[in-house]
Amino acid sequence: MSQGVTLGPPWQEPVPPPLPLLPLEAEMAEALRPPPALVERVRQAREALVRRATEEATLLGVPLKEALVAGSAARETYLPGRLDLDLFLLFDPSLPRDRLADSGLALAGRLLEHPVRRYADHPYLRGEFEGFAVDAVPGYRVERSDRPLTPVDRTPFHQAFLLPRQTPRMKDDIRLLKRFLGGLGVYGAEVKTEGFSGYLTELLVLRYGSFGGVLRAAQGWRIPQRLCPPGPEPAVMEDAALVLPDPVDPHRNVSSALSRRSFALYLLGAREYAGRPRREFFDPPPYRPSRPEALLARLRERQSTVSVLLLPDPGKVPDVIWPQLRKAERALRDTLGRLGFGVLGTASALSAGQVAVLVETDRSALAPVRVHEGPPVGIRETPQFLARWTGPDAQPLKGPYLTDDGRLCVDLPRETREVLPILGSLARDLALGKDLRGALPPEGAFHPLEEVLDREAVREALERLLEDRLPWLRWNVASPAPASPPSP
Repeated sequence: MSQGVTLGPPWQEPVPPPLPLLPLEAEMAEALRPPPALVERVRQAREALVRRATEEATLLGVPLKEALVAGSAARETYLPGRLDLDLFLLFDPSLPRDRLADSGLALAGRLLEHPVRRYADHPYLRGEFEGFAVDAVPGYRVERSDRPLTPVDRTPFHQAFLLPRQTPRMKDDIRLLKRFLGGLGVYGAEVKTEGFSGYLTELLVLRYGSFGGVLRAAQGWRIPQRLCPPGPEPAVMEDAALVLPDPVDPHRNVSSALSRRSFALYLLGAREYAGRPRREFFDPPPYRPSRPEALLARLRERQSTVSVLLLPDPGKVPDVIWPQLRKAERALRDTLGRLGFGVLGTASALSAGQVAVLVETDRSALAPVRVHEGPPVGIRETPQFLARWTGPDAQPLKGPYLTDDGRLCVDLPRETREVLPILGSLARDLALGKDLRGALPPEGAFHPLEEVLDREAVREALERLLEDRLPWLRWNVASPAPASPPSP
């Protein structure tokens, strides 16, 4: 491994012995194990891709230091149906950052068929090579893993750390854990999922020795959970769910993308599985969305109101749009809550060229009277408040009067009471995120649910809003799952 990497506990300690697999787990491990023919195809494609990248870099005259296929495809820890080749094009650090993307995309464009430009920390290309999906990502070949210039610069160090430590049995356990997390809906670090990344999953199996070891450890975890050895710890956000230092860069929290909700679902799922292991945790039954009529019947039972913000898709990648959708949900919750509505829930969806943000309130309209609070008696603003509401033009419905804690108040009529007109009047002032705000039409962004229920994004968001249950509760009433996972 390159210089600058200092591994501390627990990564210097021996890997715990693996716990025996249950018969169900052994069966699933065998089904998830990639067949030798596929392993050989992946190996040949990896070598050809690296060779081509090196040759094309020379022809282009760009300072490529290393081409590396890393991640699960390089370590044989991928799941059936989730096999992508992650190609990292690592350039000399002397290449200016503003030229990194241009050089990387130009090189990737000569390697891949059907390339599509995407964006994460900086642009990358997604395309095909010898029948495999490939993400080609530019970065720098740095000498120290704790001094990256871009987020992907740690990748060679991750690869060098994991490869010699992973046994065939450990790879089986990694695939089991990934499949288990996927069954719960919390596998993947993308913004929509906010779950466990592949790298985090592999580190957990390495630390606890096996799939069963990770699930056993989770029985005693809480939120937040810190898995930090003695010494300096990563600086983390206040709402961090799990803190696990990166073995190649102790200042970085490997689990920064993991939300508290996803982590809590994993903890509950691990305890549920420990008490009753069953196949559905690895092979959930196909989810069958409810019919629109059934969803509307549920709303009538709840006697609530759902308002819909419906916008055209701004055309950005999902990892750019999903944070703005969550921001819009918070804005609707906070704004309507301050106005006096009881907000029962929110949900979002991005589908079929549209984005939908739904908010469910306990009523469709507010009371005709609102309380307008004034200052406590005795402060400087008291005379102005009294003058404003006792003058000849003042027409409060009640007051001024005093509350029990000595504050002046008046009761005033509400000019706008219904939730949809209120949201329509506030649309331009809501914190929606720049891309959603840019997609706002001149008028009519908010709709009653029944008016737009035929839109795919609205139905998807309504399903999330009303059918949000712990996964295994849905499995209890679903049809049996297939006996084995699909072939790769």
